[in-house]
Amino acid sequence: MKLGYSTWGMPTLPIDQAVAHIAALGFDGIEIAVGAEWTTSLDRLDAAERRRILGLLQQYGLTLSAIAGHASLLEQDAAAHAANVARLKATIDLAVDWARDGEPPFVNTLSGGRTADWEAQHRLFADRLAEIVAYTEGRGVILAMEPHVDGLVDTPERMLAILKLVDSPYLRVNFDISHFDILGMPTAESVAALVPYSVHTHVKDQRGRYPDYEFLIPGEGDFDYVDYLLTMQAHGYDGFINAEVSKMVQRRPGYDPLAAATLSYRTLDEAFRRAGIERK
Repeated sequence: MKLGYSTWGMPTLPIDQAVAHIAALGFDGIEIAVGAEWTTSLDRLDAAERRRILGLLQQYGLTLSAIAGHASLLEQDAAAHAANVARLKATIDLAVDWARDGEPPFVNTLSGGRTADWEAQHRLFADRLAEIVAYTEGRGVILAMEPHVDGLVDTPERMLAILKLVDSPYLRVNFDISHFDILGMPTAESVAALVPYSVHTHVKDQRGRYPDYEFLIPGEGDFDYVDYLLTMQAHGYDGFINAEVSKMVQRRPGYDPLAAATLSYRTLDEAFRRAGIERK
């Protein structure tokens, strides 16, 4: 396994500063967020900037593990849905542009929707998702779906149901255990269910249980990362463990994205060492 960091927690930071800090801390890789709020918004990434960022990653020795390209596939308005589909497809094209040695990064996304709408909307969602997955297959890119608390796809059971309906090796899982931990689900249970389909991860810290919960920076809570890493290893996961700082944390007064990355690295690097897992 390797250790990565997501620029999801750095929306206003220039990518040059983000890459330099992430590399200096010792992270092995990076996930780049390309939503409209980020300095690396898809709309700002012309061909020259794409080449420049790829060169920057090579300069600092960081692997681009994934692109955070979240877009709901459950918009009811036809124009809004079409815009989201176009944005997801453009993000998949970006992954092709950012491929290294023929290996494009994963494209991470969410379902959108609400958990209460599962019975009414999950088949519509699967049909719409299948359209995107057909596009990713044509481009050679894997789409990684993240089950998310309060979203339509919010549990391992629902994620597995969607995987069965779409039935493609180009649809896999971005496994963020925080969304199951706040539901009170044991680490061993969620890992066993989803690791066979997981190509990428997010880890945060968290306190409380849904609906009275709080997402935290890794190291601020008491989540057992050593047990998590050992359990992931035991189930055969060998990809990136990728730290993410939620918007809940970013809304704090005085939020410092550099300090958040630093705490995340110290916490997770120590967990790797205590678990006796070599990063490679």
